[in-house]
Amino acid sequence: MDNTAPHGHRVLLITYSAQGHINPALEFAKRLTRRRIDVTFVTSLSAYRRMGKTPTLPHVSFASFSDGYDDGFKQGDDINHFMSELERRGSQAIKDMIVAGVEQGQPFTCIVYSILLPWVATVARSLHLPAILLWIQPAIVFALYYYYNYGYHDIIQSASADPLATIQLPGLPLLTARDLPSFFGSSDAYEFALPIFRRQFELLEQETNPMVVINTFDELEHDALRAISKFNLIPVGPLIPSEASSQCDLFQSTTSYIDWLNSKPKGSVIYLSSGSMSTLSKHQKEEIARGLLSCGRPFLWVIRDIEEVNTLSCREELEGLGKIVPWCSQIEVLSRPATGCFLTHCGWNSTLESLVCGVPVVVFPQWSDQGTNAKIIQDMSETGVRLEVGMDGVVKREEIKRCLELVMGDSKKGEEIRRNVVKWKELAKGATAHGGSSYSNFKAFVDQVCP
Repeated sequence: MDNTAPHGHRVLLITYSAQGHINPALEFAKRLTRRRIDVTFVTSLSAYRRMGKTPTLPHVSFASFSDGYDDGFKQGDDINHFMSELERRGSQAIKDMIVAGVEQGQPFTCIVYSILLPWVATVARSLHLPAILLWIQPAIVFALYYYYNYGYHDIIQSASADPLATIQLPGLPLLTARDLPSFFGSSDAYEFALPIFRRQFELLEQETNPMVVINTFDELEHDALRAISKFNLIPVGPLIPSEASSQCDLFQSTTSYIDWLNSKPKGSVIYLSSGSMSTLSKHQKEEIARGLLSCGRPFLWVIRDIEEVNTLSCREELEGLGKIVPWCSQIEVLSRPATGCFLTHCGWNSTLESLVCGVPVVVFPQWSDQGTNAKIIQDMSETGVRLEVGMDGVVKREEIKRCLELVMGDSKKGEEIRRNVVKWKELAKGATAHGGSSYSNFKAFVDQVCP
């Protein structure tokens, strides 16, 4: 592929090897190419192999490097060793790519990198290249991680341990423990991430004009985007693909559900997915199954390990009412008229996709930023409701039915949610349309970084 753009600008874009990171990073790459910039899209070999056939995108080339875990990170692996090897091997690989570009007479103009990879900024600095962070979570979460590391550690730590506590931080809405990122919890298995975020902020503070490109839009997070004044947060979202064919899925999908979905009445189908990383217990899946049967509406349910379907006691009844698939094109499903509700783990990509596609949601956050995303959906955009978890950590079938009926039924609350969905669909799409807030921010960003 010809990597020489008309303006001679090339961007090296590096992303962490998870579906939730790859999706917005790839969409950001596509938007750069529309500004006549060539992009080299880089992730680790384990993810690159799982992509299968990468999409053919003008002025986007794909590259990979070995992080020492070429078959992917497995349960039981040492997460600290994995992150250490990712940094060690990745730093050398990125350095080699940058040097090769110079030697070939096609130097990179700058580097863009997603979260959990602060070492990329260190590599860029050593080679005198500007590095821009692509923050793929909401601005509220960015501010929370900053406050946790600068001035509010004890307050946030205390609030995260008390379910009844509320916390008010500058520029942010009133939050409770369940609204905070799970990494703040002392027992979270992914507490390794907190030092990485701290290092990220330390690197940003060393820059004279720290810029952070963020996957959100001003109409949704106006105050949070301005909460940390020392950083220039540039909202360019929603970074959502306009068509499914331009995505890089790490999971094999099927199209068998499309005709089935198209055969259903408008707004009648419940779509359920817990994303690419979250897993639900057998007990929880059983409760969801019973809740769906009690609700009696057609459904499309993504269960990544399809063998788990056979463990459900009501499998035959489920197959008579809906469809279960191991993976699907989510943006395609949410765009279909038949889809009337999205029961989601509330990953940030899924949250934004629900807004762009105009689908009401029932949120069931699991970890990381998902509790904060659920807060945004329920209390800020008011486009969905949150499931209440029982004392045993399981959401019961009655609660699942209650929330699904609330969102899809004829109650005043349901009608209000559906009106809000229409409003936010227009706002989300308007942000990236010509002249919209994110469109203008992105144009100004490109003009500054790649003049």
